[in-house]
Amino acid sequence: TSGPCAGRKGGHKGRARQYTSPEEIDAQLQAEKQKAREEEEQGEEGGDGAAGDPKKEKKSLDSDESEDEEDDYQQKRKGVEGLIDIENPNRVAQTTKKVTQLDLDGPKELSRREREEIEKQKAKERYMKMHLAGKTEQAKADLARLAIIRKQREEAARKKEEERKAKDDATLSGKRMQSLSLNK
Repeated sequence: TSGPCAGRKGGHKGRARQYTSPEEIDAQLQAEKQKAREEEEQGEEGGDGAAGDPKKEKKSLDSDESEDEEDDYQQKRKGVEGLIDIENPNRVAQTTKKVTQLDLDGPKELSRREREEIEKQKAKERYMKMHLAGKTEQAKADLARLAIIRKQREEAARKKEEERKAKDDATLSGKRMQSLSLNK
């Protein structure tokens, strides 16, 4: 086994090699083409949409058995797990759910943070409604402050008005005096 082909795949000593003749290869190719044509014709006549794909046709014919095979295929395990049966009562088999089986309308469990955040927002909204209605302590203090400021502004406006009237009276009386002194 120390030749140039040592360690490579191939040549067992006592086995005779088999060669396929070109005629046999041509015959196999023609048979495959003929089979493909027949399947296409059957697909066109049947109209089930699986034309030209023998695997799909086979799967559609054996639909009862394919469900069992799919379950086995999904539970195919890696490595040694496939050889040993494990009976662990705590192990939960993962099942894939179809979109139709998902329950999106049902009530969803919220995390503690999400719940607290929602409660905080609701409390803030309640406070703002109470504040706008004037029922909170801060709103009462604000309204009292606004009332005081309003009174101060009214008093300031009244004083200004009185000063302006006094000024107008003073200018009018001053003009009368001038006009009287000019008329003499």
